[in-house]
Amino acid sequence: MSTITSRLLGTAQLSVRSYEEVEIDKQANVQAIAVVILSAFAAALGTGIRDIGSTIALVAVALLSWIIWVVLTLVIGTQLLPEKDTRADFGQVLRTTGFSAAPGILRVFGLLPVVGHLIFVAATIWMLFTFVVAVRQALDYTSTARAFAVCLLGWIIHGVLFFGFVLTAI
Repeated sequence: MSTITSRLLGTAQLSVRSYEEVEIDKQANVQAIAVVILSAFAAALGTGIRDIGSTIALVAVALLSWIIWVVLTLVIGTQLLPEKDTRADFGQVLRTTGFSAAPGILRVFGLLPVVGHLIFVAATIWMLFTFVVAVRQALDYTSTARAFAVCLLGWIIHGVLFFGFVLTAI
């Protein structure tokens, strides 16, 4: 069994083996959630948020948002766009996508003068790549394009729901 550090590095490096390992390890749920929390906390720090209330709110929204995206990914990937061998459950998608947030930890460097914004954006884009690989592996896809389509469709639906909620709350 790998350490969390090797899993973080492996998933950040888009290692299929690392994603497969966390997919099957039912004990890795807490680790996956911790990665998402750490990534969200790093984003809060990297954007310059200093007060504890705003930081907690950002982490809470990030967690809720991720859980919604996991559910959407599972439904879209297994019901709307499955491949012949697609088999996945909530835990598998939760674990793989949770670890796909590993590059987001680098967003803490968003505070650096001059290059901070570039690092923040690069880490966020990197997370999109890792999310696609995580979805491809969790859903047992052979097609990265299909995994990308699931991620994109989930992102659009998630965005509509999120902004709809925000607009009704205003």
